[in-house]
Amino acid sequence: MSGLGTSVAALLGAVASISSAAAADEALVTAAKREGQLVWYTTQIINQLAQPVADAFGKKYGIKVQVVRADAAEITLRIMSEAKAGKVQADVFDGTASSPPLKRAGLVLKWQPESAKTFGAQYIDKEGYWIATNQYVIAPSFNTELVKRGTEPKTWTDLLDPKYAGKMAVSSGASTSGGAGLTGTVLHDMGEEKGMEFLRKLATQKVAVIASSARTVTDQVMQGEYAIGLMMSNNQPVSSARLGAPVDTLRWSSSLAAVSAVAVLKDAPHPNAGKLLLEFLISEDGQKLFADADYLPVNPAVPAKEPRLTPQGGQFTTFNLTPEEVDEKIGGWDKIFKALFK
Repeated sequence: MSGLGTSVAALLGAVASISSAAAADEALVTAAKREGQLVWYTTQIINQLAQPVADAFGKKYGIKVQVVRADAAEITLRIMSEAKAGKVQADVFDGTASSPPLKRAGLVLKWQPESAKTFGAQYIDKEGYWIATNQYVIAPSFNTELVKRGTEPKTWTDLLDPKYAGKMAVSSGASTSGGAGLTGTVLHDMGEEKGMEFLRKLATQKVAVIASSARTVTDQVMQGEYAIGLMMSNNQPVSSARLGAPVDTLRWSSSLAAVSAVAVLKDAPHPNAGKLLLEFLISEDGQKLFADADYLPVNPAVPAKEPRLTPQGGQFTTFNLTPEEVDEKIGGWDKIFKALFK
């Protein structure tokens, strides 16, 4: 075949491929609209992100989204319980560690949209079940009225200063933003021996262990109940500070970075609507909603609203964990934390 013939054939093939993808998208939209509704089990904060996403999706497609919020562990248990009872309620779920146990239980649909191919490898399940919607960078934060700027701790060991005794808090959750994540981050940064030595000393600082989410800890730091919150998503203090709250995040290395992964359930009552919501979440329109809410988007076409929340803009480093790695490590870290911070 001549060079011209080869080029024409390649062009026609590309056009056919685009047409096929468009037809598939149109078919998915039609099927999703026929279902007309879906249920989304999410770890995302309702008023900050989940409801705006549901409203935008509903406005675009005329499909009603029922949003149910809980933490990752609660979502996992709820889905398993409902599946065991033969009454799967959710169509889509997300979380930093929900997908691995649900994959092992055979409850997740093996499906990723074509658009996921443009994402970085760290944001896509290599087995084909989930795709990330956003990244969380977990780091300490401080009340800027109780800890004056310029005097804030710069390293983990600075937290051992007696002036911080009884003035720090962390969520008790077995999550990346709780005591387990604190343990994992310290052990990663300092190594096993020095890390354990530091954690034992930190435990003598009368750290308040809060039986609630990291978001609650952030709120308590803003209210002045504590000077420092040890583990929380770095977007939360920045978002609150913009509204006038006396809080800021500590940008030091190395911070733990995890992703919120979204997937469709295998026996979803509304599978097509679920797939369409997943596609919307990772689309430019959906990712702009994440960025507008100060979350860190993962779509390469959508930049973060606050560059300093990213390692490049904030000049800090991270160590990245996939949901599978979180699932593998979090139990051991939580066991260590609970043994030390009784």
